[in-house]
Amino acid sequence: MLNWLIQVYAVTRFSLRSLPERAGAALSSVVGIAGVVAVLVGVLSIAQGIRLMVESSADADHAIVVRSGSDSEMMSGLGGSQAEIIAAAPGIARADTGPLASPELFVIINLPKRSTGTDANVPLRGVSPSAFEARGNLRTVHGRRFTPGLSELVVGVGAAREFAGLDLGSSIEVAGEQWPIVGLFEAGGGIAEGEIWADAAVVQGAYRRGNSYQSVYAKLSSPAAFTEFKDALTTDPRLNVKVVRAADFYSEQSTLIRGIISGLGSFVAALMGLGAVFGALNTMYTAVAARGREIATLRALGFKSGPVVLSVLLESLLLALAGGLIGGGLAYLAFDGFKAATINFQSFSQIAFAFDVNAGLLSNGILYAVLIGLIGGLFPAIRAARLPVATALRES
Repeated sequence: MLNWLIQVYAVTRFSLRSLPERAGAALSSVVGIAGVVAVLVGVLSIAQGIRLMVESSADADHAIVVRSGSDSEMMSGLGGSQAEIIAAAPGIARADTGPLASPELFVIINLPKRSTGTDANVPLRGVSPSAFEARGNLRTVHGRRFTPGLSELVVGVGAAREFAGLDLGSSIEVAGEQWPIVGLFEAGGGIAEGEIWADAAVVQGAYRRGNSYQSVYAKLSSPAAFTEFKDALTTDPRLNVKVVRAADFYSEQSTLIRGIISGLGSFVAALMGLGAVFGALNTMYTAVAARGREIATLRALGFKSGPVVLSVLLESLLLALAGGLIGGGLAYLAFDGFKAATINFQSFSQIAFAFDVNAGLLSNGILYAVLIGLIGGLFPAIRAARLPVATALRES
């Protein structure tokens, strides 16, 4: 065993010493694999960023109530009397001002994107004053909250970043009138940061919604209170509602877009990976051809086929690892924390998020690079081991 390892070391050392002579082919392989990893990690960081945004949107003690059978707030509808029944249900946390439940409605307005100037759908959410305490993670960073009963807006920092006209002190057109922006808020990186908020009663009047809502957002007294809260509402004959934890609701809302992005990223990476495999094959076949006399001489001196195979594989894996590390590093520098917005197919509105390049994505990218190197080095390694000594010496 020790002799075998010594042979592996010797052959690998000879291989790496000759690498500068094949610098062009080796560099081409490294760059190709780096590009594959950078694209894979970059695209998947979009889905990861959306997932992180969803996870930051609600805790386990938050719940959303919509009409039974509704897949989104856009498809839901609740009457004012129903919203009052929901707000009085057991399990809801209470403050001095009353239950921490916010009947809400959801409309879409058009605003130009800062990056392109083209119009995009932006969610305008009508909320009750208790919505700020019910969410728990909201913090006004500039200005103030809207005054109940007035046509005033507060804007999430994500929406203000992505869309023109949402600066503090400016006004935008809502239902044919100019509404001033009086505050900007953060929501811990959650989905609310991509929304515009106003008083629900004022939004109802502006859009002629009567006394109707689309959902009720509630903060529960504890995560364990969810079952009591849900059972009380789903068994009430006056209601026909679906009760879900807010985190689960938002996760379902983003499932489609995350699936599309992940699938697209994997498909593109697979195509690019195929090209990188051919590049690695070319590099390693070139290496075997250039080292034909050296390999034949070593085998004539008694070196086994196994160390020769492993030597070629190790060189291929080292080049792939270098490409993976470079590609992962470039993806991290270029994409991590990059702010963007994309469409939510459930609500047909824009959601703001930040790319997230984490350790898991980087590890997967490097593993993918190593796999490319393994495949790209396997067949040249086998050829090097099977090439007859006399033939190799003659061809060289």
